[in-house]
Amino acid sequence: MSALSLRLPNSLHEQVKGLAREDGVSVNQFIMLAVAEKVSAMSAIEYLERRASRGNRQKLLEILNNVPDVEPEEDDKL
Repeated sequence: MSALSLRLPNSLHEQVKGLAREDGVSVNQFIMLAVAEKVSAMSAIEYLERRASRGNRQKLLEILNNVPDVEPEEDDKL
């Protein structure tokens, strides 16, 4: 595990301390989880963009044209 020195404005530091206390975790763990959440979100966006770039609208429309046109089940209606 590596160490990281981080400078925060006092107001943000106080907010982080309060939120960590409410969550029942240390400030260090709170910041680690916040960074992990941000990395995960950005990775998901990159993954979805890569998948979308491989998509083919024409193939999708061909697949959808094969779906029967039926009324939804009663439980599926809005």
